[in-house]
Amino acid sequence: MSLSKETTTIGFIGTGVMGKSMANHLLNAGYRVYVYNRTKEKAETLIQQGAIWSNSVQGLASQANVIITIVGYPQDVEEIYLGEHGILNTAKPGTYVIDMTTSSPRLAKKIFQASQEKGIHALDAPVSGGDVGAREATLSIMVGGEKEDFETVHPLLKLMGTNIVLQGKAGAGQYTKMCNQIAIASNMIGVCEAILYAKKSGLDPKNVLKSIENGAAGSWSLSHLAPRIIDGDFNPGFYVKHFIKDMNIALESAEELGVQTPGLSLAKSLYEQLAEMGEENSGTHALYKLLESM
Repeated sequence: MSLSKETTTIGFIGTGVMGKSMANHLLNAGYRVYVYNRTKEKAETLIQQGAIWSNSVQGLASQANVIITIVGYPQDVEEIYLGEHGILNTAKPGTYVIDMTTSSPRLAKKIFQASQEKGIHALDAPVSGGDVGAREATLSIMVGGEKEDFETVHPLLKLMGTNIVLQGKAGAGQYTKMCNQIAIASNMIGVCEAILYAKKSGLDPKNVLKSIENGAAGSWSLSHLAPRIIDGDFNPGFYVKHFIKDMNIALESAEELGVQTPGLSLAKSLYEQLAEMGEENSGTHALYKLLESM
């Protein structure tokens, strides 16, 4: 099946820090896009650019034949897809649904199974790359689901990301995103500690960054978030509160798999302390503030 611009109507649910830019790329490509967000104000820019506002999930799902979601928490995903007035009880058979929220692998499998019973094609496709990746359409997109469905929606995914990989059956995208979050959790501690150490030792942190970001210590977080730390910019590319949610999912999943993750456990405890300082709506690199206060 081909998702041509003439025959495809996209419904996009979740127009926050990430979703707003992602939906904008679909609009700019010439697709008809319906949008829904719990707070309409967060969709106003998209509406001004040609997106069509829907007053409910049910209304959006009845209009679209491709539905993309990127919301906050697994409970939001479950309500949006499996609730009485949710997507799977409203969308037409043959619709493609793509959940790009970082959510539970177990829930992704549950949605896939329920979708099959309704004749709906479901993919779990969480992303990595933060606000910058969403804005520049360079997200990494990790996909779980059927190969044929992946190939059908791939042209749409290419409008939002550059590193797009089908990882396996339903749930595989979410398992891969947990690998990503586990790696980031310990890495963020190291990035923040390194910048704090550079500052306390009397070095110029910006100069230090020039020496270490392209060597063995190099990482996306070091290159993109360390400069924000140095500049005192702790605005969210990804919220602390959402990272804590992700770490809880990863820890629960790791326990199910019998995997020990001490680095992840430490990171979660530090981020919970950071949230208690009132930084839950800051970016993940605000961990620097906690370490600086110790």
